[in-house]
Amino acid sequence: MQPEKGLLFVLSGPSGVGKGTVCAALRKVNDQIAYSVSATSRPPREGEVEGVNYFFKTREQFEEMIRYEQFLEWAEYVNNYYGTPRQFVLDMLDQGKDVILEIEVQGALQVKERFPEGVFIFLAPPHMEELRQRLKNRGTESDEVISSRIQKAVEELEMMKKYDYVVVNDEVDLAVKRIEAIILAEHCRQERIYNRLKNMLRKE
Repeated sequence: MQPEKGLLFVLSGPSGVGKGTVCAALRKVNDQIAYSVSATSRPPREGEVEGVNYFFKTREQFEEMIRYEQFLEWAEYVNNYYGTPRQFVLDMLDQGKDVILEIEVQGALQVKERFPEGVFIFLAPPHMEELRQRLKNRGTESDEVISSRIQKAVEELEMMKKYDYVVVNDEVDLAVKRIEAIILAEHCRQERIYNRLKNMLRKE
């Protein structure tokens, strides 16, 4: 019997909001979710594993995949391409696995255009001062860069209305519980249950 198809969950939000931290915490408590593996045209760093950290492609291979629309989203940063391979996600979903994609806001909106049936979750800071403090605590960026990231975050908060859910990351454990509640609720949506039961009744 073919497994019920999994769901794609897209988690995004402003830089510094804690997407990576929340996803890492979610991974510890929920091993049923597959994490989307990105492709990149940059060479592997020491210790990185093909198919685990990234799918490593040459620049030519990546550009060919772009031409054939094989990405749910892609972008170029510092002369290297990064993107989410469509087939990897589809294969996981066909196996009945839920997939979570942790991504920046612009990438999430690309995914929404190409895969509107995904579930889109916006991770928001409790307030802007908290976001500024988190960026400052990284200790890797100047005050000028932090200010520009805050301005970008204000613009991205306006994109919130394009998402299905908003989770405030006031505490990581609470944010994880809210995301798990969303995952459970999405699997209980009327149309998903109805379609499954309808198919079962046809086989009676």
